[in-house]
Amino acid sequence: MGAAAANDTADALRTALSSQDQVRMVFAAAPSQSDVLAALCVAPGLDWSRVVAFHMDEYIGLNAKAPERFAHWLDEHLFLRLPFKEVHRIVPEPDAIAAASRYAALLSEAPIDIVCLGIGVNGHIAFNDPPVADFSDPLDVKVVTLDDACRQQQVDDDCFARFEDVPEQAITLTVPRLLRANKLFCVVPGRLKRDAVRATLHGPISTRCPASILREHADCTLYLDQESNPDA
Repeated sequence: MGAAAANDTADALRTALSSQDQVRMVFAAAPSQSDVLAALCVAPGLDWSRVVAFHMDEYIGLNAKAPERFAHWLDEHLFLRLPFKEVHRIVPEPDAIAAASRYAALLSEAPIDIVCLGIGVNGHIAFNDPPVADFSDPLDVKVVTLDDACRQQQVDDDCFARFEDVPEQAITLTVPRLLRANKLFCVVPGRLKRDAVRATLHGPISTRCPASILREHADCTLYLDQESNPDA
């Protein structure tokens, strides 16, 4: 699954680089993305020096050096492994609302070509959990409060030892900001994601499962494994 998603992402990146001076990409940070990012890092024929990288969310309240921060996870799995033209990290300190505004401005400087994302156990995309997801959000980046299912997922994914350790707030790209990208590659492995995938594919398009809105994007590809596929 990871190899297939990486191959398709690499093909899209090659195509974009063939006609553009630079390509702008947004990446999710989660264990579910490890395989695809590892394969993408060794994909041949990609000029990463013309790629500008962003990530889609970040915790608020963690120490700047905390390994659980998404920027550090992406540094390890991607950002420091490839010679990107630029990497824009979300830095919540000292003012998270101001940081969200600055990041939105960076994103708006040019179109986003490719987003590599996943789906959470509660159907979230980025940190747009059901209570805060807004399909008509006027903001591109915002501060959100994480719901309990999202926080528990971070423990179940071995990103935190205890539920109490997971921050209650984060900065996230909003749903409309994600959907304005040209191409979306969505990788969703594992049994715990099966119900969310079922709601994404077969339920109503609703913020009760924010990922359901992906069905309205013109060019979104979903990658599942045997465990996450509700139709298998």
